[in-house]
Amino acid sequence: MGKKLTAKGAATRNRIIEGAAEVVRDRGVAFATLEDVMTRTRASKSQLFHYFPAGKDELLLAVARYEAGQVLEDQQPYLGRLDSWEAWRQWRDVVVDRYETQGDRCPLGSLFLQVGRATPGARAIVVELMDQWQASLSAGIRSLQAAGHLPAGVDADQRAAALLAGIQGGVAILQSTGRSCHLRAALDQAIDDLRRLAPR
Repeated sequence: MGKKLTAKGAATRNRIIEGAAEVVRDRGVAFATLEDVMTRTRASKSQLFHYFPAGKDELLLAVARYEAGQVLEDQQPYLGRLDSWEAWRQWRDVVVDRYETQGDRCPLGSLFLQVGRATPGARAIVVELMDQWQASLSAGIRSLQAAGHLPAGVDADQRAAALLAGIQGGVAILQSTGRSCHLRAALDQAIDDLRRLAPR
């Protein structure tokens, strides 16, 4: 929205987005209606179009941004403190558990199929998510370097990029086949490769 919201207005808008996210998860994006959202959030039609003047597509983009934030939020506090090998193991377990629980139902992917990745703002949401995720992984590798667990010459950004690519590939296979072994292998291999670089 272009205009700045009051605290109450922002809270109402967030409530609508979170309620819409629940509806999309429950019913699937193709079957979620604005009426479902109004019922779930107790919002009137005028309220809905006050905060989302362009209607359903604008609301779905807001839900996509919310779901993208949840991808990172669900990995906390581990993603934010990857400063030991034990912390990396805990983070790895959280990532695997998140995607195994989600299975082949990816609310974020479904949202982008509905609104289209070419929709203004949609690609930016994906780019922002991947940039933040990679930056957190890079920071974790640098934390290991600062603690003396990795040599200073390890390229943190390149390792983080490869790790993120492995995760995304593993998740894509899980969503296609229902099998998480590839995601587990990608994470385990990447972390094992890092540990092999640790000073003896």
